[in-house]
Amino acid sequence: MRRAAVLGAGSWGTTFAKVLADAGCDVTLHARRPELVRAITDDGENPDYLPGIRLPSTVRATADAAEALAGADVVVLAVPSQSLRDNLTAWSPLLPPDATLLSLMKGIELGTTKRMSEVIREVTGAGADRVAALSGPNLAREIAEEQPAATVIACPDADRAAALQVACHTRYFRPYTNADLVGCELGGAVKNVIALACGIAEGLGFGDNTRASLITRGLAETARLGLALGAELTTFAGLAGLGDLVATCSSPLSRNRTFGEKLGRGMTVEQVQESTRQTAEGVKSCRSVLDLARAHGIDVPITEAVVRVCHEGESPAQMVKEIMSREAKPE
Repeated sequence: MRRAAVLGAGSWGTTFAKVLADAGCDVTLHARRPELVRAITDDGENPDYLPGIRLPSTVRATADAAEALAGADVVVLAVPSQSLRDNLTAWSPLLPPDATLLSLMKGIELGTTKRMSEVIREVTGAGADRVAALSGPNLAREIAEEQPAATVIACPDADRAAALQVACHTRYFRPYTNADLVGCELGGAVKNVIALACGIAEGLGFGDNTRASLITRGLAETARLGLALGAELTTFAGLAGLGDLVATCSSPLSRNRTFGEKLGRGMTVEQVQESTRQTAEGVKSCRSVLDLARAHGIDVPITEAVVRVCHEGESPAQMVKEIMSREAKPE
């Protein structure tokens, strides 16, 4: 039996702990708050993020990072992307020396414009072969309810990718492997930004044509940026690209889409943030995605528009007007 440590007890971290346990792993779930650990231990569920979902008995919770990491073969990182560096700096001395480090995070670090795997390698000193990322249409609540879903595990080391595939393959969760770590991570990060745009359009009262147009053109700008960074174009047609984009832009379970919808209905960023305890990664990552695109000379008009709404005070209605009035060009 593989030993897995999941660092981060939000909805996705908790859900993936359940997936690992259902696949036969011995899992320790690390939560920062002792009261949440007690609730998971006493009641067998995470009342803050996954109320009503029973966790397997092989999922143990702890607030002690050293206890969670002791003897782990797989270390799963499931914290907000902008807090990864600080958290990992504290955890790094505790990491088992040959453990596989699996990122569930979908973001680009502010300031450095680094992908999460790059931050992991920089902080821990781990070789590229030890670092992997998981991405795909993976809305946590549906997977926790054991609705069928697929995902992608990206890792340069094919053997580690295959081992991770076995570690999380269940009757309801089907993982595929992919060597394109850059493309999988980028698809996961940019789709949050496009989902904000789709949510804004929904909040303004627009329908399916608008959403389909944003998804399609959002995929185009994601692919342009990905190719500039060395990703494989085919990745963006797969689960970590189009699959994740469609789910995140369409589902009311999507934090980023829901956040954008509230913006479209007239709430400010601050008001939306106060109304939810969940992290909408795209709100912060949109700025780092834009910085990354500008550094490589890539045109990302939807991302630019989302940055203007979230961080520069532009109204959602003006955002749509500016996107639609851009110069006409061939597809």
